[in-house]
Order: sequence, then C-alpha cells, then structure tokens
Amino acid sequence: MWRRRAGFAPKEKRLDAGLWRNGMAELRVRLFAGLRRMTPAAALRNAAAGLTLASMNIPQVLGYTRIAGTPPISGLYTVLLPLVGFAAFGSSAHLVVAADSATAAIFSGSLSGMAAPASPHYMALVSMVALLTAGLLLMARIFKLGFLADFLSRTVLVGFLAGVGVQVAIVMAGDMLNLSASAHSSLVQAIQLARMLPQASLPSALLSLLVVAAILLGKRFAPHVPVPLITVVGTIAASAAFDLRAHGIAVIGAVPGGLPALGLPDVTWRETLALLPVAASCFVMIIAQSAATARAFAARHGEAVDADADILGLAAANAAAALSGTFVVNGSPTQTAMADRAGGTSQLAQLVFAGLVLVVLLFLTGPLHYLPRCVLGAIVLTIAIGMIDVRSLHEIRRESPGEFMLALVTAATVVAVGVEQAILLATALSLFRHVRHSYRPYTAVLTPRAAGAWTATPVASGMQTEPGLVVYRFGADLFYANYTRFTQDLSVLAGEAATPVRWIVVEAGAIINIDFTAAHAVRDLIRQLAARHVAVAFGRVAPSLRADMDRHGVTAAVGEAHVFTTLHEALQAARQALALPPADGGERPA
Repeated sequence: MWRRRAGFAPKEKRLDAGLWRNGMAELRVRLFAGLRRMTPAAALRNAAAGLTLASMNIPQVLGYTRIAGTPPISGLYTVLLPLVGFAAFGSSAHLVVAADSATAAIFSGSLSGMAAPASPHYMALVSMVALLTAGLLLMARIFKLGFLADFLSRTVLVGFLAGVGVQVAIVMAGDMLNLSASAHSSLVQAIQLARMLPQASLPSALLSLLVVAAILLGKRFAPHVPVPLITVVGTIAASAAFDLRAHGIAVIGAVPGGLPALGLPDVTWRETLALLPVAASCFVMIIAQSAATARAFAARHGEAVDADADILGLAAANAAAALSGTFVVNGSPTQTAMADRAGGTSQLAQLVFAGLVLVVLLFLTGPLHYLPRCVLGAIVLTIAIGMIDVRSLHEIRRESPGEFMLALVTAATVVAVGVEQAILLATALSLFRHVRHSYRPYTAVLTPRAAGAWTATPVASGMQTEPGLVVYRFGADLFYANYTRFTQDLSVLAGEAATPVRWIVVEAGAIINIDFTAAHAVRDLIRQLAARHVAVAFGRVAPSLRADMDRHGVTAAVGEAHVFTTLHEALQAARQALALPPADGGERPA
C-alpha cells in the first residue's frame, strides 16, 4: 500500500504506461507540414500556381463525376475540404489530393448495382466508401502499413491505369454520342454502343471531337493555357446563347450551389459490410498511387518523404470527403504534375485552389446549368487518353517482355472483368512473379580470376573451383519452396569428377534467413555429404543467418569451425585442409 501511495507502480503497469506514451509519440502530427517557410515572392508564385491549378482542374473534377456516377457539384466538393484536410495533416509539399478516375471507376462499378447513380442513397453509399477508406488509411498509419504500396509494382500500375483509361473511354464515348449503354461490363458496353451508332447525335459528336482536338492540341503546343476551362466557359456561353439543347445536345442541368451539408452517411450495417471490399480496393489504389506520386516529386526536388504523415493526410482528406457528402479522393499524378509545372512548391497552392473552388460554389454554379454533357465526356476522354502511358509500356516491352505481358493482362482484366478484380489479380501476379524469382534463384560455381575477382559459371556435374574444392553461390534466402534447388545442386557438385570433391564452400552473402523446413533438409544433406567425406563450410554468413543456423541446428551439423563471416576465411580453412597452395580469390564475387 505504501508503495502505491508514494507514487510507485507495479513493473507491469510501468511498462504499459511506457508503451502507451511511445504509441502516443508515434501518433504525434505536425500540422501543415507541407506549408514550408517561403519568401513573399515564393508565396505569390504558389498563389499563382493555385490559380492555374483551379483553372485547369475545375473542369476535370466536374468530368470525374461522370465516371463516379455522382452529381456534378460533388466533383467540386472533392477539392474543397479534402484539400484542406491533406494540407493540414500530410507532409508532402507537392501532392495534390482530389478526385481521381481510378478510384472513381473502382466504386462506381460496384455501387451502381446497389442504388441508382446520383440518387440520395447512392451518394450515401459513396460517402460511406470514403469513410471506410479513411478508416483503413488511419489503421495503415497507426500500424505503419505504408509498405503495402510496394505490392503494386510500377509495371502493374501502368497496366492498371491503361485498362482504366480504356474503360473510361468506352463510358465517355456514350456521353459524347448522346447514347446510353446499360451493361456493367465495359466490353458489353462497347458492343451496345457500336449497335446504337445509327442513333447517335451528330451535333454532340461534332462538338465532342472539336473539344477533344482543342484540348489535345493545347496540351501539345500550349501546355500552360487552361484550354479545358476556356472550352467549358465557351460552350456554356454558346449553349445559353443558341439553346444547344434544342439542337439535340444534352446539358447537365441545374447544379445547386452553396457549401456541402456536413454529416455522417445514412447507411445500414449490412450495406457497410458489403462496402468493405470496395473500400479496401480504393485503399490499395490510394496507397500505391499516392506514395508513388509523392516519392517521384520529392525526388525531383531533392526532398525527403514522410510516408506515414502522408497516409494520415490521406485519411483526413477522405474523412472530410465522407462528411461533406462526396466521394473518395486520391493523390493525383496528373494534378500534381500540373501544380509542379505551374510553379507550386508547397500546399499553399492547393489551399488557394480550395479557396477558388469555394468562390465557385458560392457564386458561380448557376451558369453550369448550360454546360453540354458531351463536353464533360470529351474532357474526361482526354484524361483517359493520358492514363494510357504508351511510352512506359514501350519501355517495359523493350526491357522486360515478361513484365510487359503482366501489364497487358492487368489492363485486359480491368476492361473485361472489372477494376476490383484487376487490383486483386495484379497484386497476386506481382507476388507470384516475386516468389517465382525466389523459388528459382540464381546459382553458380565461382572460380577465381585476376585481381581478386570471380567468374560465375552455371552449376554442372564435375564443375570445381579448384581441385577438390567447390565455391557455390545461392542467390536467395533458403526456405521451404527452394531448398530442393540448393540440395540438388550440392549433390550434383559432390558427384563424379576428375578429382573427388572434398570441400564445398557455400558463398552465403545473399542468404539472409533459413526457415525450419530448409534447415532440416540442409542438416540431412550435410550428414549425407559427410558420409561421402565431403565437408561443407559457409562463408559470408550474416548475423541474421547465423542466428537461424544456430537455432535450427545447422551450425551444430556443419561444425562451429566451418561457419565464417568472410569468404576469405572459409577458403583459407578449406585450402589448409586440402593442402592447396594459396590462390588469388578475394571478397568480390561477380
């Protein structure tokens, strides 16, 4: 009792308190870390970049609502509170968090079967997906799961975005022709649109082609000119002046202005559970795409990346999206590149962007009533075209045909099956490719050459490094799936040869760990080779490998004196045992 009154606590409680304090320290945040100190001139430059970003991206976020199946006003909501949320809690000075075609395609394909697009129930489901995604991102921040971004390789991401680009282009083709396809599958939609071509609106098609040509030519010859904004303003004026709707060109209709109503989405528990896989797919895409974008632009400017802080910022942005009644937001590569080209060097540019959107919401939504629907479709089509990175696909094909096929399979799955299934398949194929490399690692027999270097030769019966000695390299960790390669190679090398093999030195520089199954097989092999008077030694043994060898009894089987931290020591021991003269074999295997 006295110990407690005096301020002492049991050891267990003191440990728990320490863990709690450490956990809270991990969750400490630095607000507005992306707002770095700057001179007045730099602040003005960032404000101008925000103005440029708004002029180019407001039409795009309106267009993304066509992919998402939500009212046009919801696109503006994605660049209001979510932008502020990321600026407050994220760390990247460059990443622009807003509506994104990839995540919009993910949830729209799943939710369209649960509620009518753009209906109040659909919007509640959309907001719940954003809230669940925010929760998953928060968990990723707490448990430091940012490494999940690495499970989608750049190859897979290029293929995935190309598939989404084709999928979005098919959907937008319907808007551009004033046609409506009812199928959920992109391939079936394409077939339906082809059959309905005789019913297409010629004025809509001509206006759409004109808009697409103007935007693409503007990107090519005048990248700093806000051609999409000019197009939107010009077609709104033409629509109001000449009543384009009376000439067969559909308009988007009334767009209510004002600030978003804040609140939690009204969704049942059963619907919430059904939305979890959709949110998980959005989570994977957000983690992968945002991390890749933040890293790329940080590297371009020679800056460090705090992935954990950015994940927290993304969680805050998606929570803000959910509470303001809009859809999932993501780190956008295209909008980040626009901000960078415009001279943005901090989140101040994004906050100015949000401020301009606020002005539009309060005072300028009325004219949007006259905006032709086909113009939004044409704007989104140009975005879809930009998602198909032909240059990267060509580079992948030239350098790695196998990875190119992986990208094509991912793209085809997006178009033929769906976005969620493509993410799962892409992740599985990436992991399979990695496991395949570990399952079939590079192995070789090393022979010395001049200047202490080595020559690596494929394993074959009779191969020796020196008479009676074999130096063998295994290029991966030893685990249950690849240990047979190791044991078979050593058995082959210890077989028939002009000079009987008496020592095998394993160059273990690439072996960091050995698991239970592989260790048992290696112990059995060592005993079999010992019965044939072949000794085994391990060189370049890392501390982690030594710990595994000790724990699994491999060290005891091979002998404490046959485990070395350098290859030189292992070779010296083998040569002394064989009474071989010194040779020029150094520590630099090829």
